[in-house]
Amino acid sequence: MTPQTTASLRRAILIVALANLAYFSVEFVMARRIGSVSLFADSVDFLEDASVNLLILAALSWSEKSRAKVGLGLAALLLVPGLATLWTIVTKVTHPQVPDPGLLSITGLGALGVNLACALLLARYREHAGSLTQAAFLSARNDALANIAIILAGLATAATHAFWPDLIVGLGIAAMNLDAAKEVWQAARREGVEAKA
Repeated sequence: MTPQTTASLRRAILIVALANLAYFSVEFVMARRIGSVSLFADSVDFLEDASVNLLILAALSWSEKSRAKVGLGLAALLLVPGLATLWTIVTKVTHPQVPDPGLLSITGLGALGVNLACALLLARYREHAGSLTQAAFLSARNDALANIAIILAGLATAATHAFWPDLIVGLGIAAMNLDAAKEVWQAARREGVEAKA
């Protein structure tokens, strides 16, 4: 990467990290207020994304071999929101609560705006710095898809007055995190092999 590309990538990653940290607090408070599994899962994911991006920012100046090792660590970190979601789902099943569909959809719409902006900002750097920027881009892309599902869960909750749409979306978010972790793990392993060669 040229020094100019590295500098603009650093700026983009810092902006994404701060945006994720800011919306984490919004979504976490709303998830607790309305008892939403999908918003809780997504808020944890925002916090995880902020951490991932700050770690990527620190690792950009490291060697390819070191970045590959960080990529393997990031793959493990991507599993955290999925595990937190599964725990929340168990709690929700034992204490069912129907979240407010309007607040669920509005909060999901705000999260969608943040994640689309982050994904667009990171898309042009997707091939730079290997598994690190791929992890950042995949997180933002998956989060945007999850936010669309949260909005749909709000509409389904309004129509059915049931808590199951929220649960289904929470499980979907957990599954997407597992898939993203697998993709980052594979990219990091390829980088490690290339660094050794």
